[in-house]
Amino acid sequence: MKTIVLLSALLLVSGLKAQEKVTFTAADGLTVYANLYEIDETLPYILLFHQAGFSKGEYKASAVKLLKLGYNCLAVDLRSGDNVNFTPNETAQEAKSKGLSTDYMDSEPDMLAAIEWAYNKSNKKVVLFGSSYSASLALKVGRSNPKVKAVVAFSPGEYFQPGFILKDHLNGYDIPVFVACSQREYAYMGSLLAAIPDNLKTVFKPQEGPGEHGSKALWNANPSSNEYWLALLLFFKTLE
Repeated sequence: MKTIVLLSALLLVSGLKAQEKVTFTAADGLTVYANLYEIDETLPYILLFHQAGFSKGEYKASAVKLLKLGYNCLAVDLRSGDNVNFTPNETAQEAKSKGLSTDYMDSEPDMLAAIEWAYNKSNKKVVLFGSSYSASLALKVGRSNPKVKAVVAFSPGEYFQPGFILKDHLNGYDIPVFVACSQREYAYMGSLLAAIPDNLKTVFKPQEGPGEHGSKALWNANPSSNEYWLALLLFFKTLE
């Protein structure tokens, strides 16, 4: 009953929280743009990373709900992306104007800069939250990173072949991992995540409906979104 009450509170959002645009600098000098959803700067941060062709706008609604878990949220524009929910990707625009590469793997410095920014704000470990290609990058970056508490990965996959094989770099995981996917993607996750110990990983697929790729699974338009939210809530309860 307590879990149901918590889920109801999570899903009932009365209007957007105020958000603030912030910037920080990646290691190669690129300015990274993000939307900050902050309750209290002493609280830990969830870092929200979008899927291919998208922007920080992927989390317009989800970030507000995630605040109810007792975390601040930082929705980051990675340099590989474009536009979603009427929100342009400002980091991608700047990268292109500077002639920088915007392949998926090129977004890693942006993620590392976001980790530094958020960790320095609260002095608390962050939770990485990725969608599609950024879910895979989150798994890569989160491994053995002393500033990362856990990884949430919606629809990770081998998006970087042939130059980088993700499943070959997941040995040695020692932090909790939550992976969400569609029903179609579920069977593949067993192979992809084989190196992560079973006691550290939770792999979720919806029971009703086919599900959705990436963090769009949490959008209200997805008929099984409540299933994803409940599974995510239960995972975050284990982090308390």
